[in-house]
Amino acid sequence: MKLNKTVSSCLLRLLKPYSSSFHWTSTMAASAKTSEGMKTVDESDVGISCFISQLPGFRGILKQRLLYADFIVNEVDMDGNVVRLTSLDVSPEMDVKEEDKTKSSDDVPQSYASAIESFRSLCSASDAERMETLVNQVTSGADDEISPVVLDPSSDKSKRTAIHNFVKEKFKFLVTDTVDGPDPTSKCIRVRVNSGNAGGKRSRKRKERGDKPFDSRGSEHWPADVGKFLKFHLYKENKDTQEALGLIGKMLGVQPKSFGFSGTKDKRSVSTQRVTVFKQQASKLAALNKRLFGIKVGDFSLVKEGLLLGQLMGNRFTITLRGVVADSEETIKKSAESLGKDGFINYFGLQRFGSGSVPTHHVGAALLKGEWKEAVDMILDPRETMHDFSLTLSFSPQRNVVNEAREYYKETGDIDGTLRQLPRYLVAERAILQCLKKCPGNYLQALKGIPRTLRMMYVHSYQSYLWNNAASLRVQKYGNNQVVLGDLVSTKVEDAKRIVGSLNSEQKENSEEALDCDQLDDTAVVDLPGERSDLVKVVGKEDVEAETYSTSDIVLPLPGSRVIYPSNDVAEIFHDLAKKDGISLTESIHGVKEFSITSMTGGYRRVFQKPIDFEWELLTYTDSNKPLAETDLDRITMEKPVDKVGSAEETESDSNQPESCETDLKDSEQTQLALKMALTLPSSCYATMAIRELLKTSTSVSAQNSFSWRLSYIVLT
Repeated sequence: MKLNKTVSSCLLRLLKPYSSSFHWTSTMAASAKTSEGMKTVDESDVGISCFISQLPGFRGILKQRLLYADFIVNEVDMDGNVVRLTSLDVSPEMDVKEEDKTKSSDDVPQSYASAIESFRSLCSASDAERMETLVNQVTSGADDEISPVVLDPSSDKSKRTAIHNFVKEKFKFLVTDTVDGPDPTSKCIRVRVNSGNAGGKRSRKRKERGDKPFDSRGSEHWPADVGKFLKFHLYKENKDTQEALGLIGKMLGVQPKSFGFSGTKDKRSVSTQRVTVFKQQASKLAALNKRLFGIKVGDFSLVKEGLLLGQLMGNRFTITLRGVVADSEETIKKSAESLGKDGFINYFGLQRFGSGSVPTHHVGAALLKGEWKEAVDMILDPRETMHDFSLTLSFSPQRNVVNEAREYYKETGDIDGTLRQLPRYLVAERAILQCLKKCPGNYLQALKGIPRTLRMMYVHSYQSYLWNNAASLRVQKYGNNQVVLGDLVSTKVEDAKRIVGSLNSEQKENSEEALDCDQLDDTAVVDLPGERSDLVKVVGKEDVEAETYSTSDIVLPLPGSRVIYPSNDVAEIFHDLAKKDGISLTESIHGVKEFSITSMTGGYRRVFQKPIDFEWELLTYTDSNKPLAETDLDRITMEKPVDKVGSAEETESDSNQPESCETDLKDSEQTQLALKMALTLPSSCYATMAIRELLKTSTSVSAQNSFSWRLSYIVLT
């Protein structure tokens, strides 16, 4: 790409050797050193060690503080369309006209005098009056929303059971449940209107409603000739998918299970993705836009099926690296061109292994060995954490609260006290403690109390650890520009390309709980069916001679019972590393199938990945608080991002460009350089690994912290 004269002249001031740029005080150096010394997961700990190119790379900041538009993620659907928020409006035909809701005399009889009199014998006079008032409201056909009533507290369980049964038999249009009373020994019965049918369908337990990926307790009057799911585009800033849908669900009065989506998106970003919700009016969702902060919904349509995890082709990323420091303009240019041409090693990124000092693959190894107590301790014990460098230069108060709760439990063993301190988003920790409260010492049962999608993450993390190490060995021994004898490749079948692109596990597990999204990647996950093992093969001599396959076809397995391994020495690292950890990839040392690799089918993952539709441009800027990329919401509201000083798309003859940097930039020392990129990646790929290849810099928090400290000092001085 050719740069115009203005950008080139500005670059001369910004492209400095690293050593001459970093002049900072001993106090700041000591602080940064302390931060770097914190115990966190580094790339070398999880097998990430190689690069494709030998270019020197440069420095840049990913996800600068509060500038979420520096990392924009747009989902790509199964047809290859980039999902964008284009409209917040609702067309008149979008709102479904529900069928007549008027109850017939058969549904709600008009007189319940005798039933009320019988009810008086079971409870107090005040409870009978409350029930009579509630029944009269229902039978009068009042249009206003009818509030539930709460009966007097009772510690007599048999009495409460009798009341539940009486209401169920005599007042079929009402439902009851039990809520906490004013003291620990008592409970109260709550009575409310059953807005379903007269048979009490809405009162059924979840397990009796079937394993549907949505809350089926929606409107019973939805027309049969229209789609039962409302699809919309969810736009969010600095919120993970579960958090955003939790807020929307709370405002709509529906359960999280009502929503369907294809994959979670990075919290510290601006993202747009598709979501479906069961039997909801578009106008109700659109009305929430005025009340939602950092969230917008739009582009409504009715569809017949809800979305499931994994139903996406990938994601379109728009990434801005700020504070770029390089030896020369040529270094940046060659690095960007190399990334577009040769791609990157398709490692599992650091976020796959957690954000604390106890990596998730260590927990996975303990599970595979049957060390249940050790696994529980790893999840619950206090830990050192490195806070995200781009938020503050100190520890997060929320992280401190969590660690204090961990320390409290380790010192006291007080489960109730710890649960009161732990935030609800720590699903695994809370689930373990609640199970240990019921069954003290039963650590296996406590681990099974974690939602399946989350608890299986630990074992999948160990698979990823082995895969990363194998990928590094493959590159070290054979490079990235040839297919060698014994390599494992995907065959020339379209289905193979689709399956090999994203392999981990448990795609269709219903995500009914809010997970700790800091520890989950944003990819859909799927096991490889055993009958599809023919989609890969070991490269033979004739394949090498005929050059049948290219490096883009090379895959490596994620260990399981149905995978095959390369026939060269790359296969040895899988077994050697597992043996070093006391794990066998061919035999299980315990009988718990879900925590055994031999009971998992396994899968395959491409070793090398090229970015799709890769674009890049260099920009200069002076205000670090202004965005350099346009979001979907910017386009809707006609708000424009900061004016570009220069881009790779412009030519030397562009008359709109100033003649020199000085006309636009007041102080050349405050002028900074940014690299803006747009690229599409399959759903299983990590954008951070593409950035790593570009910069030749570790993606660990400590490494980013070090550069952020130094750059902050340079800009301030």
